[in-house]
Amino acid sequence: MRDELSWIEELPASVTLTDASGTIIAMNARSRATFAAEGGAALLGASVFPCHPEPALAAIRTLYETQAPNHYTISKGGQKRIIHQLPWYRDGHFAGLVEISIPIPDTLPHFDRD
Repeated sequence: MRDELSWIEELPASVTLTDASGTIIAMNARSRATFAAEGGAALLGASVFPCHPEPALAAIRTLYETQAPNHYTISKGGQKRIIHQLPWYRDGHFAGLVEISIPIPDTLPHFDRD
């Protein structure tokens, strides 16, 4: 990982990066730990599609086709998380998706800044 991206390794959020064909090309420490039961770092170079059962598989395929962002919350292991799946680009061309999973507390303040 290049020095200017080394901060992401210890970020307290799971970050998983795929290329335009759905191959997992980068995972930070939290991502490798989150997916340890599925192989952790061994997932690097693997397709993201077999990691998703239906109906999530159809949803993830749609994200690659539409290159659209997706946001939702989950509860897993007693921990609430917000998931952001975002397209990323290289030289203006779709390069894949980045998934960022951020733990959130049971109660989360909301502020209107209008």
